[in-house]
Amino acid sequence: MRVILLFAIVFGLILLTGFTQSWNVALGIVNMGLVSAIMALGVNLQWGYAGLFNVGVMGFVALGGLAAVLIGQPPVGAAWEAGGARILGGLAVGIAVIVAAVLLWKRLPVGRARAIAMVVLLIAGFFVYRGVFDPAVEAIESVNAATEGYLGGLGLPILIAWPVGGLLAAGAAWAIGKTALGLRSDYLAIATLGIAEIIISVMRNEDWLARGVKNVIGLPRPVPYEVDLQQSQAFVERAAGAGLDPVMASTLAVKLAYAGFFVVVLLVLLWLAQAALASPWGRMMRAIRDNEVAAEAMGKDVKARHLQIFVLGSAVCGLAGAMMTTLDGQLTPSSYQPLRFTFLVWVMVIVGGSGNNYGAILGGFLIWFLWVQVEPVGIWLMETLSAGLDPASPLRAHLLASAAHMRLFTMGLLLLLVLRFSPRGLIPER
Repeated sequence: MRVILLFAIVFGLILLTGFTQSWNVALGIVNMGLVSAIMALGVNLQWGYAGLFNVGVMGFVALGGLAAVLIGQPPVGAAWEAGGARILGGLAVGIAVIVAAVLLWKRLPVGRARAIAMVVLLIAGFFVYRGVFDPAVEAIESVNAATEGYLGGLGLPILIAWPVGGLLAAGAAWAIGKTALGLRSDYLAIATLGIAEIIISVMRNEDWLARGVKNVIGLPRPVPYEVDLQQSQAFVERAAGAGLDPVMASTLAVKLAYAGFFVVVLLVLLWLAQAALASPWGRMMRAIRDNEVAAEAMGKDVKARHLQIFVLGSAVCGLAGAMMTTLDGQLTPSSYQPLRFTFLVWVMVIVGGSGNNYGAILGGFLIWFLWVQVEPVGIWLMETLSAGLDPASPLRAHLLASAAHMRLFTMGLLLLLVLRFSPRGLIPER
């Protein structure tokens, strides 16, 4: 009953938004709430199941967004002709140097000879790599730099980018986990945050990959465009029969179509997460979380299981990142800020109830609703409180300017209240 009541309250608030503001705003909250819930599920897998403190969420979300470009956008033929083959050659040289360095480190005996050989190999490989890679980048970025200047993608249906985004994030998580999961929790947090910032920095600065800060706009969509619906006589007639304006009806129809896709993904992930939690594997993960020493004494490979859950949770975050970029219709690397994708998702998990999948989903919807609605409500509140003051009053100006900080104030206040009165979250782990 508690679960049903809490979900009813949250969705009641969204319905109230539809009646008092607009259904367009309400459906926008629903769609991003669904994406946020999926992100929270991914973090809950890592923290709630295994106790892994990952604060590099935005890096995995960004990789999912990159997948939408690499899969959905059509290839830029002129850019491929200018330097596509040399880019691939440069990447191949870089990978070959890394593989050679690993083999050299393993095969040579410990000593000065191995150290010298490693230094020589890495320095020589670096210059060869840059000699092949840099001219290719310059050639690609000079192709219609204002509108293109990058290689584009494969031109495949955008829905394929969703699982590919999960695979990209999973691959990055495996590479990170092989080196960082042996660290203590605070060092793991620092490592994941630093690597996430590296991923974002690469996306912002490597224009040949996804245009960097110039952004990629006009991504393909899995649903019709509003203008196409407005030009459909059958759709216009159905909208008129329902007493709706065709423009508003087309917007609502598109958002409902997105919501349908997102609900299916969320339900599948929830079913899988619940099945995993109730399985012997889930009980083992919680045992490792609660007492690593005891679990290891019982023969469990703690580091391997940590790597497993880290990869799975990151893959879910990457999937959510691809879905969000598809919903936005553009990739904007500068928007991947820690506040939005790390702090906010962690608040969702903590407030909802870490270790409980339904709690993570509730937190996703509740926190996103507050994130969207608190600022306009704060402006109304400040205008109401200062209505009796002189319009030129410095106090009135200060109160109105403070409304912009209501989001952070509300998030902090809600987090403190939940930790004080329900330390395990609104829907605690059973």
